Amino acid sequence: MQALNFPTYHFRLKNTENSTYIFDVIRKKFVVLQPEEWVRQHVLCFLMETKGYPKSLINVEKQIIINGLRKRYDIIIFNKYGEIDILIECKAPDVDITQKAFDQIAIYNLKVNAKYIMVSNGINHYYCQINHEEEKYTFLKEIPDFNR
Repeated sequence: MQALNFPTYHFRLKNTENSTYIFDVIRKKFVVLQPEEWVRQHVLCFLMETKGYPKSLINVEKQIIINGLRKRYDIIIFNKYGEIDILIECKAPDVDITQKAFDQIAIYNLKVNAKYIMVSNGINHYYCQINHEEEKYTFLKEIPDFNR
């Protein structure tokens, strides 16, 4: 898999029947290693190992209903009060982060009301703080650490 713009992390991989799988510590199972999954697993390690977020506050690939349509978000992080704090959208490394990606996460965020959003293709990472009352967002240099 392609090198990404993250620190080096160690992953559990296995090969079976011409496919490679990576172990997801949040979902507690091996999942097919696709380029987007490679990014998602790096983001998860970044959140836990670098930013200090506990596994117990992280949720991966759950379904939400938006305008009657079933959608799946990539990652949600809850704060210590059980409120949704960060919504994260992962793209494969060969997918450019365009307005379309921001539109997608903005639509998801209308449903979940996260305070922060992150969009990453593993190479480029974008972080925003959302002000829901003023309907504004501010780009940040990085996502906050857990103990803020």
